[in-house]
Amino acid sequence: MTTPVFFIRDLPIHGSLILAPLSGYNDQPFRRLCLEFGAALVYTGLLSASAILYGSQRSDELLRFHPDEHPLACQLFGSDVDILAKAARAVEALGIDVLDFNMGCAEPKIVKGGHGAALLKDPALIGRIVTQLVATVRVPVTGKIRLGWDAGSRNYLEVARILEDSGAAMLAVHGRTADQQYTGRADWDAIAAVKQAVRIPVLASGDVKCAADISRIQARTGCDGVMIGRAAIGNPWIFQYRDLPDVPWAERVPVILEHLRRMVDFHGEYLGLRRFRKHLRRYLTSTDVSRQQRRAFLQCEDLATFTALLESVAGV
Repeated sequence: MTTPVFFIRDLPIHGSLILAPLSGYNDQPFRRLCLEFGAALVYTGLLSASAILYGSQRSDELLRFHPDEHPLACQLFGSDVDILAKAARAVEALGIDVLDFNMGCAEPKIVKGGHGAALLKDPALIGRIVTQLVATVRVPVTGKIRLGWDAGSRNYLEVARILEDSGAAMLAVHGRTADQQYTGRADWDAIAAVKQAVRIPVLASGDVKCAADISRIQARTGCDGVMIGRAAIGNPWIFQYRDLPDVPWAERVPVILEHLRRMVDFHGEYLGLRRFRKHLRRYLTSTDVSRQQRRAFLQCEDLATFTALLESVAGV
């Protein structure tokens, strides 16, 4: 075993590349694949604390973990201290390694309810929530934030210090405000300022689009780890510092098939094939696969047909 790159409290993390909490993508098959390719830590997608307590089918699905799926962080969102504490106890019992609290999601349906990045408007509430979560669970509690609600309220240093003082064991920072969504450029210098302001590990997030960006954001921010989100879709090789155009088609084919088979095993053939399509579109980028062949892939209704088509395109 390699020497840990950093610790989340007492949890050793053996690497600096982290799979970000990509809602809609981070199911069990994708998380496992990224771990096998070198991710040092993987996150679930964003999970509603209320939905967990209500026993929603979608939440139950996202909370089905594999025995090999470690280290694993479960990311919750909400704004009610008691509901969050109850949900935290429920997910801790499932065997997670880290409990992460989201204060960075800027999706309208999330912030409309006063959740996610909307909490950046109320740092005192953030402190109360994180203090309660730390007191509730035994696993480390971490947080993910943006730089503030908008350009006029970039309170990331205040929030970072509150999180540390409340007992958070690590902090991930996306270098944009909530108002920016994903537009403009991520402010890596602001992430560097957070790293200098706190003693807990800091993960950098934002504008990591290729392998070279990993080294650039590490050098610019001094961060302990780098969160990789959309760049990992269809490219688990990014956790080996490889860009998709550098991965030969012959090397992609067995990974595509293995990923799809796991999706089918986990979701069933009907849902597995359909949910795999968003991954497949990315796997097929920078290849000679024709538009007609792509259409055929995306219209496949069963695993056998897909496998035969992929093998024919690959010349197997």
